Amino acid sequence: MLTAAMISLPMSAQKASSVELSFNYEKQGGAGSNQWAVWIENSKGEVVRTLYVSSFTTKGRGSMNGQRRRGYTFRPTCVPTWVKNAKAEEMTDEQIDAVTSATPSASGQQTYTWNFKDAQGKDVPAGEYKICLEATLYFESIILYSGTFSTKDKAGEIKLTSSLTQEDEQHKNMITGVTAALK
Repeated sequence: MLTAAMISLPMSAQKASSVELSFNYEKQGGAGSNQWAVWIENSKGEVVRTLYVSSFTTKGRGSMNGQRRRGYTFRPTCVPTWVKNAKAEEMTDEQIDAVTSATPSASGQQTYTWNFKDAQGKDVPAGEYKICLEATLYFESIILYSGTFSTKDKAGEIKLTSSLTQEDEQHKNMITGVTAALK
């Protein structure tokens, strides 16, 4: 007689418990580049969790009347889809700090994992979600990758689509080899 402990399903037959997005990052020189955000949206298009957004985008370097300005306020091409969908203007400094990290100083593989929990650490309702990666390659040259999946899906690859606002031969290799998978 077999018991449940003795049965091992292949990875592809198991229900997923997380989503992983990976890509290769090649650092670019100069201002107006090296910005990205990774986030999860529900089926209504609402951001349920931001996994990463570059610190320049959210914290910026400029100031006005002695107050530090968020980067997207004076460089509106800093991941504009994330800024709009995440309602960045309504986020507190504490909420921004929770999802912001410095842009890596060296090129290399970047990986972000979502464990089906919202920004407060609570399990999200079962259903359809979308993972998004938006990168500002150079000023108006912005690429957006996204793919939909269900929290009920089994482990496997997520098909991603991409759109590019403007070609930029010099910075086109900033983000390459983008993949997403349910784990």
